Amino acid sequence: MTRPVLLVAAAALFDREGRILLAQRPEGKSMAGLWEFPGGKVETGETPEAALARELTEELDIRIAPEVFEPVTFASHTYETFHLLMPLFAAHDWSGDPKPLEGQAFAWVTPDELNTYPAPPADIPLFAALAGRPAWQRARLSGA
Repeated sequence: MTRPVLLVAAAALFDREGRILLAQRPEGKSMAGLWEFPGGKVETGETPEAALARELTEELDIRIAPEVFEPVTFASHTYETFHLLMPLFAAHDWSGDPKPLEGQAFAWVTPDELNTYPAPPADIPLFAALAGRPAWQRARLSGA
């Protein structure tokens, strides 16, 4: 079955201690309660980096120049009604203090703590990549 492809950009925001910001999907959204990297849909005519800069301003009230984002990896995952393609970018420098403008909770976590947060299926391989474990190894260790 052919599904539409949804392009979503995500950011691993690293603080000075090397922790990564995770956002919890708020009630009323699909997959509410799960933890993910901040980011959002890439609109027609936008680059993933420009979309990410826009989304982080809208979601967290922080400013990041698109050229600051460093590509890390990507996720490609088929959900029931669409296929998600999600490039993940890292950023270490932004202006402003993150604020939850969309009612989401967030947590600063070390890369090793990522796998302790329940996440959407597409984010799990990204968590594993940042923790230094390939996705196939993480699945093997968890018994999946």
